[in-house]
Amino acid sequence: MHIPDGYLSPSTCAVLYAGAAPFWYVALSRVRRRLHTRVVPLISLFAAFSFVAMMFNIPLPGGTTGHAVGVGISAVVLGPWASVLAVSVALVIQALFFGDGGITAVGANGFNMAVAGSFVAWGVYRLAAGGSPLTSTRRVAAAGIAGYAAINVAALLTAIEFGIQPMLFLDASGAPLYCPYPLGIAVPAMMAGHLTVAGMAELVVTAGVVAFLQRTDPSLLTTSAGVRGTTGSPRTLRPLWVGLGVLMVLAPLGLLAAGTAWGEWAASDFADEAARKEIAAASLNQPPPPAPPQGLARLSSIWTAPWPDYAPPFVRSAAFGYFLSAVFGVGLVILASACIGRVLGAGLRPPDKAGA
Repeated sequence: MHIPDGYLSPSTCAVLYAGAAPFWYVALSRVRRRLHTRVVPLISLFAAFSFVAMMFNIPLPGGTTGHAVGVGISAVVLGPWASVLAVSVALVIQALFFGDGGITAVGANGFNMAVAGSFVAWGVYRLAAGGSPLTSTRRVAAAGIAGYAAINVAALLTAIEFGIQPMLFLDASGAPLYCPYPLGIAVPAMMAGHLTVAGMAELVVTAGVVAFLQRTDPSLLTTSAGVRGTTGSPRTLRPLWVGLGVLMVLAPLGLLAAGTAWGEWAASDFADEAARKEIAAASLNQPPPPAPPQGLARLSSIWTAPWPDYAPPFVRSAAFGYFLSAVFGVGLVILASACIGRVLGAGLRPPDKAGA
């Protein structure tokens, strides 16, 4: 679901940057008002969780791969605005340092997964949970449904953005300049895997974490429940950080799933016979063009990530390199979140002391 550079036209990318920007601005403003709470550590935690969750690739129908996003649980715990910020931080780190998603497409990926995903998850959760108690099984089910809905809406938006490219952007000969597959292929190819496997993965992750929080610290579920309460002490967050550490150790399991996510093929894959067969098999048996579209080829090399595909160039072991990428990425996410908190807090007056 991470759109690479070259699959969307520059104008499409600009529109989606413009669409995401107001949400990023409001999210920063909302978070700034909550700096007196534990919102920054929570954003760091769930941004890091989203980053690691997206490293666990799972096989999808058609020979492609997918993954959970972590947007469901992020929206349930943080609320929609802080969730927008948390997932966006993870997406930016992935694009800049690991080439997972394009630099030109950060706006698109942010709009699809962070913005739309967060608000869909939050809205569905509030609607499905109703006024049930924080510890009710209804809230577990509601969270799972919310995660499932969020990732599928994000996938559908991604598929539409892919699919409109051949309709709007053609070269002089009438060939697509960017993504070569129209809506009739992009939508079913993307949605087949997300409505079945990837959506269920997001459902299980979201429901499972909510069930865990109900037993350990239900107060962390108050933000999106419409219930006033405190938001987690350092002691209550410790199990979540430990769980994140376990996921980082297990991250190399994400290498077991063979295949590339739909729409994330490299420009060189269009000239590789084996890769072409995989692309066709994942695209309703419609073969790709004989050469990469001109715009895709031109923009695909606009940014070279230091550790592309989570494979540090100085590490021979793919599994160890993947683990190092998880550790490095989580560290960058935490650092970025802390920097955002510091910048937002700059210039804020400390609360007046009683009697001052």
